[in-house]
Amino acid sequence: MRTPKFLFLILVAAVAVLCAAPAVAQANSGDTPQQKWFRDAKFGMFIHWGVYSVLGDGEWVMNNRHMPIEDYETLPQQFNPVEFNAAEWVAIAKAAGARYITITSKHHDGFAMFATKQTTWNVVDRTPWKHDPLAELARECHKQGIKLFFYYSQLDWHNPNYYPLGGTGQSAGRQPGGNWQHYLDFMNAQLTELLTNYGPIGGIWFDGWWDKPNADWQLERTYALIHKLQPEALIGNNHHRAPFPGEDFQMFERDLPGQTSADWDKNPVISKLPLETCDTVNDSWGYTRGDHHWKTSTQMIRYLVGAAGRNANLLLNVGPLPTGKIQPEAVERLKEMGAWLGKYGDSIYGTREGPVGPRSWGVTTQKGNRIFVHLMEWQDSALLLPTLQMRVTRAYLMQTGAPVEVSESEAGTLLRLPAYDKAAPDNIVVLETGGR
Repeated sequence: MRTPKFLFLILVAAVAVLCAAPAVAQANSGDTPQQKWFRDAKFGMFIHWGVYSVLGDGEWVMNNRHMPIEDYETLPQQFNPVEFNAAEWVAIAKAAGARYITITSKHHDGFAMFATKQTTWNVVDRTPWKHDPLAELARECHKQGIKLFFYYSQLDWHNPNYYPLGGTGQSAGRQPGGNWQHYLDFMNAQLTELLTNYGPIGGIWFDGWWDKPNADWQLERTYALIHKLQPEALIGNNHHRAPFPGEDFQMFERDLPGQTSADWDKNPVISKLPLETCDTVNDSWGYTRGDHHWKTSTQMIRYLVGAAGRNANLLLNVGPLPTGKIQPEAVERLKEMGAWLGKYGDSIYGTREGPVGPRSWGVTTQKGNRIFVHLMEWQDSALLLPTLQMRVTRAYLMQTGAPVEVSESEAGTLLRLPAYDKAAPDNIVVLETGGR
C-alpha cells in the first residue's frame, strides 16, 4: 500500500507516462460465476503481515527509514509469531461477516510469507518460526468456507533484478545492472507456487505497478499464466488506472468509487467490472505501534454501506502483531460489524446499487423486488426521493417493522418515517415493489 511520503514522486512518474499505460479493457458483456460471487460477497478482511511488524512502524519501514538491505535482513531472525493461529484468524473474519480474506504473500520488501523455492528470502528459511502461514491459513479457509486471496507486490525493494529502480526503494543499496526479464520470470515462478501449492484460491491482488508505470511488465503473460493455472481465480491490480485487459475486478484505495480524496485518484475511471474499495481499521496497513486511531464500528458500517450503494465491496484491513495475534481493538470492532450484519446483512449481501444514487443522507441498494433505502445521515421525519420507476406495494422500517407511508407527486416519491433511532449507524427503509 501507499505512504504519503512518496506520492509526489509516484504522481510525477505516472503523469509522465500516462499515455504509455496499457489499453483499457472493454467492458464485460456479463459476469462469470466467480465475478458474480465476488459482487455478492460485499465484505472481505484484508491482512497486512510481515517481518516489518517487528519494528512496529508499518509495512513501508524499510523505505521510510532508508534501511539498506543488510540492516533489514536482520528482521526475520527476530520474527517468531508463536501465537499465530490460522483457525482463530478465520473465525475472526467469519464473526465479522467477511466472506473472503486477502493476505499479503509478498509486500514491497520482497519477503515471501510462504514457502517459496525461488529465494531463501522467505518466512520458512529465514525465521526461527519455520512455518508457512499461508498454507495453514489456506487449509483453515477451505475448512471454514472462506475464500482466500493472495496480495502480491510487483514492486520489490530486495531483489537485485528489480532494475532499473522505480520511484521507491532507492536506499536499499542494490547494485545497478539487474536483469528485468529475470525479475519477471522470478515473479511468475512465485505466482505459480501460490497458484499450485495452496489449493483453489479466490484470486490475486496485485500492488506496486505504479512504482514503474512505464516498465514492460508483460501483464498479458502474467495474467494468462494465472488464468491457466486457476481459471476461476480473479485478478485485480491496485494501479489506479482503468482496468487493463485480463483483470477481473477493479479496486480503489481509501476511497469509495467516484470519490477523489486520495492523491492518486484525482480522475477516477469506474469500469463495469466488479468493484472493491479497501481501507484500514485504524490508520495503518501493517502493524504500527503508535497508531491508536481506531475507527468506530459506526464509521466502518457506514463505509461498508456506502460501498454497497456504489456497487462495490469493502476490503477492511487489520495489521497483526509480530506475535501473530490480531490486535484486540480490531477484533472488537470487527465483532460489532458482524453483529450488525447478522441483523441487517440482507440489505448488503447479494445486492446491487439501488435506483437512487448516493446522496448526502446515504445510499440505496437493491435485491430482486426490494429496494433498501439506507439513511445514515438523516434526522427528519420525511424524505423525498426522485420518482421511482416502479410501484411501491409495501414499505417498512427494517429495524422495527414499523410501516412507512409512501406518496407520489410531481416532485418525487415521499417517505413519511415512523419513529426511528437517529443515533443508529444506518436506518433502513425497505420498499417492496411491483410493476408500474
